[in-house]
Amino acid sequence: MNGIVPLYKPKGNTSGACVYRLRHLLQEKKIGHTGTLDPDVDGVLVLCVGQATKLVNRLMDSHKIYQGQVTLGVATTTEDASGEVIARKPLAQPFDKQVIQGAMQQLTGTIDQTPPLYSAVKVQGRRLYEYARLHEPVERPTRRVTIYNFQMLADPFFNTATQQQTINFTVECSKGTYIRTLAVQLGELLQVPAHMSALTRSYGSGFGLAQTFSFTDIETQLAQGRRDFLLPLDCAIPQMSHYELSPLQWQLVQNGHWLTLPEQTAPELALYYHRVLKAIYQRQTQRFVPQLMLLNNDR
Repeated sequence: MNGIVPLYKPKGNTSGACVYRLRHLLQEKKIGHTGTLDPDVDGVLVLCVGQATKLVNRLMDSHKIYQGQVTLGVATTTEDASGEVIARKPLAQPFDKQVIQGAMQQLTGTIDQTPPLYSAVKVQGRRLYEYARLHEPVERPTRRVTIYNFQMLADPFFNTATQQQTINFTVECSKGTYIRTLAVQLGELLQVPAHMSALTRSYGSGFGLAQTFSFTDIETQLAQGRRDFLLPLDCAIPQMSHYELSPLQWQLVQNGHWLTLPEQTAPELALYYHRVLKAIYQRQTQRFVPQLMLLNNDR
């Protein structure tokens, strides 16, 4: 079984738990995901089944879009709502909308981030959250990410009872961006503690929320003998040039041979046989050579 499943991940589940559940439903061991979502985050989580796991890195490279909420006035250990409170600063008055927009603009473009201590980033072979749980000191690496767009979705709300302010936002960013950390960075620019209080991934790996399937959808389809949720592998490369192989060329490709295709000028080619994606070849001078083989990929 091979294909791509754009899953709607519900809150309360880890990405790993979603992979495990789909393995059980499909009776297929070879399944991976294209970018971890924290348990408190819902939304698009693209899963790759069988031969599609070879395309995980390509799918992960795409930009992502989120909708969420930042709360100003409180910071937590995990930088989101699930952590313990480590700092409070009641706001005497709400921040002006233009001030917040200015801070968000400062965080647009290429920026540096230090991943949260409670994250899956590896340092010397161990996850950061392992150091955190054991209360062991560790130097967190800094990474460079790109924020393409960071804007408010509505006017900020100020809670006079808690003296906290919430900001509903949308952000479009590169892979590797921690939205939790972005919320903290916004608070730092405003000189108040902050955390990410809600988050939904609305777009990732080329799929939007409207294209996702819930586990209920998947279970219903399987009970009906259907697998509409399992999309073909070429959904991962919609912009790549296609080439239909002749029977002779197909024999060469099966043996990992290079191809001479003088009429083709694209840097990469998706090779098909009988309209089924079989391989991705890369241009090298006057010929195309194997880059990724997907020979046994019939749905």
